[in-house]
Amino acid sequence: MKPLYALIANPVGHSMSPDIHNAALKEAGIDGHYHGFQVEKNQLEYAIKGMKALGISGFNVTVPHKVEIMQYLDKIDVTAERLKAVNTVRLEDGHFVGYNTDGEGFLHSLLDALDQPLSQLSFLMIGAGGAASAIYTTIAEYAPKRFDITNRTIEKAEALIENAVGKITSSAFALKTAEERLGDYDVIIHTTSIGMYPNVNETPLSLANAKKTAVICDIVYNPLETKLLSEAKQLGLKTVDGVGMFVGQAARAFELWTGITPDVKKMKSIVIEKLGGTPC
Repeated sequence: MKPLYALIANPVGHSMSPDIHNAALKEAGIDGHYHGFQVEKNQLEYAIKGMKALGISGFNVTVPHKVEIMQYLDKIDVTAERLKAVNTVRLEDGHFVGYNTDGEGFLHSLLDALDQPLSQLSFLMIGAGGAASAIYTTIAEYAPKRFDITNRTIEKAEALIENAVGKITSSAFALKTAEERLGDYDVIIHTTSIGMYPNVNETPLSLANAKKTAVICDIVYNPLETKLLSEAKQLGLKTVDGVGMFVGQAARAFELWTGITPDVKKMKSIVIEKLGGTPC
């Protein structure tokens, strides 16, 4: 039987995971296939059981299932347990094991844009979901000056901070307060689906109060330049789009499934070209 890989998400139609993973499978000489499935929240448990019954070799997990899926897996890797979210699952001896490659993927893309150590910087993160948890916990290991979180539901942001392994200086507050305090931060990271295709005219907050040296990051990769990043560029701010994180986490997932390191540059070129940019 050909190895089968998948993505579960809601929505799923915008995802380019099938494009980059199928290209990587072909280049590696693996006669397999990767397919995206839209899964509703109330169908998640059934979807996991179905994939195990079908012998799916591995799959990715994204919005809105990264946290909830943990209760339906057979085992959680120590990194995913620490990050309290799963974005990659591998079939191991008939058991589904959850991993997280988000934090590592984001960190690599961020470091390329910085000229100071993380320990000297103040961070603000928008959102408190699965990707946010991975990013917060990964960066916290480098002891930044502070790392605050703003979210529509403040209690969710407070819970993320409270449950994180290793304590750093952090506060949670409303979006309106975040807009007023933007000048306090060196790096602003957007981790929700706001502004993602097809809702490309949406933005999580105004950057009017951001400091002139701030770096603005958006983990949304479709569109390549979200409205948030467009506003940042108009203000002369440095930006980091979501392609680096997306490709970084995907490459690590592919390694976990196949033992083969894919061509990351080629993966990135596929995404950028699909989004209408100039391939690297």
